[in-house]
Amino acid sequence: MAFGLVTFLSIVSVTGIVYVNMRETIKDNAVTSVSDSIRQADESLNVMLEEIDRLNTVVVTNKSTVIDTILSPNEEPSYEWFQEQKRITEFLSGLTKYKPYISRMAVVGLNGKVFFTGGPWMDRSVLGTPMLNYMLLNGSRHAYFKPEGTADAITVGREIRYNSETVGIVMVDLDYEFIKKTYGVKPTADSMLYVLDEQNGYVYQSESSPSSYAPPLDTIVEIKREIAGHDTVVEQKINGRSYIVVSRLSEYTGWSTLALIPLDSLLSESTRIRNLMAEVSIIVFIVILIASHQVSSRSTLNIRRLKSMMMQVKDGNLSFPKTEINSKDEVGELYRVFISMVDELKRLMEGIRTSEKKKREAELTALQAQIRPHFLYNSLNTIKYLAKLNGVPNIEEVSGSLIELMRGLLGNSNEFLTLREELDYVYSYISIVKYKYLEPIEVHTQIEDDALLECRVLKLVLQPLVENAIIHGIGPSGEGGYVLIRVYAEHHDLRIEVTDNGRGMTQEQMDALLGDMGKEDAPSRFSGMGVRNAHERIVRMFGETYGLSLYSEPGLYTKVEIRFPKIQHAEQSEQEVV
Repeated sequence: MAFGLVTFLSIVSVTGIVYVNMRETIKDNAVTSVSDSIRQADESLNVMLEEIDRLNTVVVTNKSTVIDTILSPNEEPSYEWFQEQKRITEFLSGLTKYKPYISRMAVVGLNGKVFFTGGPWMDRSVLGTPMLNYMLLNGSRHAYFKPEGTADAITVGREIRYNSETVGIVMVDLDYEFIKKTYGVKPTADSMLYVLDEQNGYVYQSESSPSSYAPPLDTIVEIKREIAGHDTVVEQKINGRSYIVVSRLSEYTGWSTLALIPLDSLLSESTRIRNLMAEVSIIVFIVILIASHQVSSRSTLNIRRLKSMMMQVKDGNLSFPKTEINSKDEVGELYRVFISMVDELKRLMEGIRTSEKKKREAELTALQAQIRPHFLYNSLNTIKYLAKLNGVPNIEEVSGSLIELMRGLLGNSNEFLTLREELDYVYSYISIVKYKYLEPIEVHTQIEDDALLECRVLKLVLQPLVENAIIHGIGPSGEGGYVLIRVYAEHHDLRIEVTDNGRGMTQEQMDALLGDMGKEDAPSRFSGMGVRNAHERIVRMFGETYGLSLYSEPGLYTKVEIRFPKIQHAEQSEQEVV
């Protein structure tokens, strides 16, 4: 439907634009054609009138043939008069010869003498007529006259003067047929063309104009006044009908030419073409709509299939019957991706089910693990209580220390402890291990500032080092010894040193102790972490600038230095982690 709507709007837009442009083109072409025709007709008429003016000039300036004949005392029907008439008639005939647009040329003397060539007949009755009076009044240069009610000719006249007095008139009749041919401009059958003289009289009027549409002379004169100008094109309503009015003013004769072109007639062909375009557009739209429906149905078939499969997955059915979509387009790619996603979803669901099963098993194991330490605490407390009742303080001390040590190991899940808590675990461990050896092992601590005891350190980092010093450094000698734990601050770091006076280590042993990747420190079984593990934990947590350093001399001592960032608050411990 969207494609059909876009197509419909496109067709309507294109059709409308074509129709509007076609109307404007027809109007412009008609105006151009009429304007050019009027201009050519006006120029052709001016050429003929100029030629007539030149002939009149030849007549009025010919004294021996024209002026002397008019002023001659010879009267009709004398022989002398006949000779004069023959001479002037031959002169006029010579002038009008090969001038088919001249129907008659006449010389009329005010004394009653009339000479002419061509037709119609003319005699002295022309004296006193409106035409002659008009010529006498306006013919100092040239005058144009068209008798009202006639369509035979246009008369062009000029005074004949002698000794500053008017003695006659020379008149040339322009054949009206030539004017009709010259102004035969008709872009449509009912177009009208009018030529008006300076007195607003008709010089020419289209004879083929339908009388029902032809406006009267008053209306034409009013239009002429409204559009006064040399070359004007306007659209105007006349008697309720729209016209294109093209006007031209002749600079030579002063005549105004008006062409009236009815818009409905001019655009009748464009209206027919518009209706044809509308019919074709509707047919094309219907064909496109049907074709687009068929194409869209085929194009969306696979989409509907894919949608059906997706809805089944939405409803939780991952084992739906698959409809193969083998197309190579985007829908085919979506289908293959969707199927792979469903298969992956099945695998993940199966994994989730397995994970949930293992999770339930782990929860059961965790519950059992919670029960076992609790049972162990109760058992150790019982041993401690019995040792106290039986007066065995060493067993009571070992049991109490073991309880505290296991509570720290199993009951405290925090990764960071205060240094004070970490030293307490060390003391608990020493209370247990000292009964293993006959000779006493002394453990001393040196704290530079008691405030350092509140600094945060990694859990169970110090105890494995003390354990390693006792078991590997002092224990093998069997002669007792001491362990010194020194705590001090250096710049923004916390430094802890664990020094024993045991048998010491070689450089190879120290390298092996810190570089034996992947092997557990076997003697440190109680804590489950060795020197290497403690070093790696510190490095992973705080970076390469921190960790453990070993210093030893065989047979003399072993010193382990621990470098921590100085962390005084629990929030700061989270920020220092790298």
